[in-house]
Amino acid sequence: MEQDIDTHLGKRLRARRRMLGLTQQQLALVIGVRFQQIQKYECGANRISAARLWCFAGVLDVPIGYFYEGLETHAPAATSKRAENAELAASAESEDLIRAYYQLDERPRRRLLDLARSLNEDVEAV
Repeated sequence: MEQDIDTHLGKRLRARRRMLGLTQQQLALVIGVRFQQIQKYECGANRISAARLWCFAGVLDVPIGYFYEGLETHAPAATSKRAENAELAASAESEDLIRAYYQLDERPRRRLLDLARSLNEDVEAV
């Protein structure tokens, strides 16, 4: 079970790093480790300490809970939905879209999100 958690945390770390368009080297420099250590964290070979996880959360601009999302085993429907969302987010097109989204300033980002939501409402109304 512990190995599963280490692997899960590493996958979440990798997903967020890629989403932000950071290399392992760039993340390592900010955190103060070598890029090989980032590789070990991401594959679950090395356990991420609480202090290091706190640093990752700050640098990657996510709450600590982000890394644990998807670990719940008592809600299979929610877990399968999360797995589906994770697959969608892992696609190259999604990564490009997310990267471009986070490069926008706050105001255009909010406007783009509002536009996407309104387009979805139009589709659901049909």
